[in-house]
Amino acid sequence: MSNEALARLAEERVDHRFKGLPPDADGLTVAELAAERRNLFTGGFTTPVLALSAERLAHNLDLMETYAARHGLAFAPHGKTSMAPQLFQRQIERGAWGITLAVPHQVRVARAFGVQRVFLANELVDAPALRRIAAELTADPSFRFVCYVDSVRGVELMDRALRDAGAARPLDVVVELAAGEGARTGVRTGEECAAVADAVAAVPTLRLAGVAGYEGEVPRADPERVRAWLRRLVALAAAFDEAGRFAGLTEIVVSAGGSAWFDAVADVFAEIPELSLPVLKLLRSGAYVSHDDGHYRKLTPFNRVPREGALEPAFRLWAQVVSRPSPEQAFANAGKRDAAHDLDLPVAQAVRRDGAERPADGVTVTGLSDQHAWLATTAEADLEVGDWLGMGLSHPCTSFDKWQLIPVAEADGTVVDYIRTFF
Repeated sequence: MSNEALARLAEERVDHRFKGLPPDADGLTVAELAAERRNLFTGGFTTPVLALSAERLAHNLDLMETYAARHGLAFAPHGKTSMAPQLFQRQIERGAWGITLAVPHQVRVARAFGVQRVFLANELVDAPALRRIAAELTADPSFRFVCYVDSVRGVELMDRALRDAGAARPLDVVVELAAGEGARTGVRTGEECAAVADAVAAVPTLRLAGVAGYEGEVPRADPERVRAWLRRLVALAAAFDEAGRFAGLTEIVVSAGGSAWFDAVADVFAEIPELSLPVLKLLRSGAYVSHDDGHYRKLTPFNRVPREGALEPAFRLWAQVVSRPSPEQAFANAGKRDAAHDLDLPVAQAVRRDGAERPADGVTVTGLSDQHAWLATTAEADLEVGDWLGMGLSHPCTSFDKWQLIPVAEADGTVVDYIRTFF
C-alpha cells in the first residue's frame, strides 16, 4: 500500500465534518490530535461518540491471521465492512493476499491507497468503471484484479466495455456459483456455469481464473447444507480444470467465505483434490475486524470450534442520557444516525458517572429514533440525566459507515489513533 497516501490521512484537519471529536481540536491535524493522547471520557469528546478498542482490534487482526495460516488459506478480507484504508494496511501487514470489495467506488478507494490485489465479489458491468479498471491494469503491471461473472450477458457487456477502452490486459474473472435456488446472485446450474465459462473463453478481454461464491446465502443454512454447497463449488473447479479451462494460468482461484461459516470453508477447502495447477484458496471474511455484540457474535464459527480462539467485540458507542421522564424510561442522544440497527438493536453495557464505570444493569435499548435511543429501565437501573451510556453494536458493516473518523481507545480511555472511513 501507499505510505504516502496513508500519511496524508494523518495530515487531514479536524473540523465539523467529524462528529464526536473535541470541539477545541478544530484545526489540529489528525496526527497532532492523536499525539495528545486525550482521554475519551475527559478529553473533550462530545456524545454520541463511537470508539474502537485498541486491544480488541489488535486481537481480532492477529487471530484471523493465525487462523488463515493454520488452515492454509489465502485471505482477502472484505473491505466493505470498514472501508478504512488504515485497517486494509494492518490486514495486509498480517499477510492478507489482498482486499475484497463489492462496488466500483470501493475499488477506487482501495487503489487510491495503493492496494495491489483486489477481489470484487460482484459482476462488474458498469462501462465507466471497467474503463477505469482497464486503465489501472495497463498503467500498473503489478495490479491484480479479479471479479465475478455470472451470466453470458455479463460477459458480453464486459467485453464490449473493455474493447471500447482498448484494454491491454485481459481481466480475470471467476464464475460465481449461486448458493442455491432463490439465493442472491450467481449461476444456478452446472450447465449454465459451463455456458458462462464458454462465453469467457470466446472473448480476448477476459480470462477465466477460477470459481467463487458466497456460502452465507445458502437457503436454510446449517453446517451440512453449507458444506454440501462448498463441495459443489470445489467440484465445479475440478470439472473446469479437467476440461482444460484453466490452461495458461499459474494458479486456480477457488474463493468463498463470509463471517458466519469460515470454519466450513476451511474444512472443505482442505479437501480440494490435486488439480493441474496450484490452487489459491481464498477466504474473504471481513466482519471479524471489529466483530460485534449481536449478529456476528451469535454466528461466529469460533462458537462452534472454540479451540480455534475467540473474536472480541471492539466497538462501543457512547451516548449521554438526556431525558429521564419516568422510573421506567430514559432517552440517550444516539439514534439511527449513529448506531447500526438493521439486524439488532444496540445493547446497553456500561454507565459512567463522575469518572466511575459500572454495568448497565436494568437498562435495555428498546428502539431508536433518528437521534434518540429509547431505554427501558427497571428498579435496579441507576441512571440519571448526564450519565454516559456505553452500548455494544450489531453488524459492523453498518456501524463503520456512520462514522468518518473513529477514535481508537485503550482500555483506560486513552485515544491512540483515529480510523478514517470512506463510504
